Amino acid sequence: MNTPQVTTLTLNNGIEMPQLGFGVFQVPNDETQRAVEAALAAGYRSIDTAAIYGNEEGVGRALAGSGIARDELFITSKVWNSEQGYDSTLRAYDDALERLGLDQLDLFLIHWPTPEKDLYADTWRALEKIYADGRVRAIGVSNFQPEHLDRIASENGIVPVLNQVELHPSFQNREVAEANAARGILTEAWSPIAQGDVLADPVVVSLAERHGKTPAQVVLRWHLQQGRIVIPKSVTPSRIAENLNLFDFELAAADLAAIDALENGGRRGPHPSEFNA
Repeated sequence: MNTPQVTTLTLNNGIEMPQLGFGVFQVPNDETQRAVEAALAAGYRSIDTAAIYGNEEGVGRALAGSGIARDELFITSKVWNSEQGYDSTLRAYDDALERLGLDQLDLFLIHWPTPEKDLYADTWRALEKIYADGRVRAIGVSNFQPEHLDRIASENGIVPVLNQVELHPSFQNREVAEANAARGILTEAWSPIAQGDVLADPVVVSLAERHGKTPAQVVLRWHLQQGRIVIPKSVTPSRIAENLNLFDFELAAADLAAIDALENGGRRGPHPSEFNA
C-alpha cells in the first residue's frame, strides 16, 4: 500500500520528529491496540500517549505486533501531575517504559505545570537526568505558559524541545506559540480540530470544497503549513487514514489568513495556570 510521506521537523537537540502523529487521548485501553494498529498500517509512525490516558499497554501491544523497526517509530508519553517531583518522576518513567514494553522513549513530557504543587522545576530536573543518561531521546513539556517556561529556563539547563498545548482555529494560543518560538521550542497542537467543533464553520467548509478535501484535512493542513506538530485522534480506520492524507495539496496564503481569522478565544480545556488536579 502506498502511504503518504509525512514531513518531519527538527527539534532543538537535532532529533527529527514526524510533523503528524496519532493521539490516543480518551481511547479505552481495550480499543487502543486496534486503533494504533490501524494508524501504523495507514502510515503513522509517531504515537502520542500518556500515563493518565490508561492505555500505554494497548499502545505497547500494537507496537510489539507491528513488525516495524523501533528506529522507524517515534513514541511520546507524559508524566502525570500526581507523579511530579524528582524521584517520583524517575519512577514514573520506568513505569511508562514497562507498560509500553520499550527500553527507551523518543519523547517524554511533563503533562501539566500544576503550579499549585510547585513541583514542575524538580520534575524537569528528573527529565534532564533521564536525558543525560541517554534513556530518552528528547524531553519537553505540555500546557506550559510563558512564565512556566521561564522558570525552568532560569533554574535548569536544558530547553524543552516542544510544548504541547491546546491550539485550533478558534483558540490559536498565540502568546504561548510566540513564546515557544522565541525560545526555540516547537509547538505541538492537541485538540487540533477542536474535537470537531470547527469543521462545520462556513470558512472551513468552503475551503474544503475548493480543494476537494474534507474540513478536517483543511484544518490539519493549516497547522502543518504554520510549522506546528499535530496529533489528531480517531478510532475509525477510514478517518485515521484520511487524517494522514494531507501532503498532496497546499493552502494559499489567503486560505491560511481566512482560518487565522476564526480566532475567538474559544479555549475548551482548563487554563494551565489554574489546573492543579
